[in-house]
Amino acid sequence: MTQWLPVTLAAAAAAAILNIWLSIRVGAVRRALGITVGDGGKEALSRRMRAQANFVENTPFVLVLILAIELAGAGEGWLAYVAALYFLARILHAYGMDGGNMQWGRMVGTIATLSVLLGLAVVAALVAGRII
Repeated sequence: MTQWLPVTLAAAAAAAILNIWLSIRVGAVRRALGITVGDGGKEALSRRMRAQANFVENTPFVLVLILAIELAGAGEGWLAYVAALYFLARILHAYGMDGGNMQWGRMVGTIATLSVLLGLAVVAALVAGRII
């Protein structure tokens, strides 16, 4: 029988949608500045590109950990909330990377992202060691 993985499926869907949104934000700055390749030395474009790249760098680890914990049956009741926190953190980080009034979002997003990643890693290690 195939196992139903609602948290993993929802998180993967959210990741895809969020990556599309981040890509659209990069494209908007590219169009506005007339830059088709690279960042043209423009900080605004570099910031948007790094926000998306940072998302792409962290999200596979989070998704794999969510999948593993859900497959092990250890995330019931809390895993979906942790996944939601991760995506909220990535949205805050993206807005924070733009600077200005939302600059605080970069720090909050980074701290929340790293906390989620570390927390999921610890839970996965504890599940692997049959401690929980």
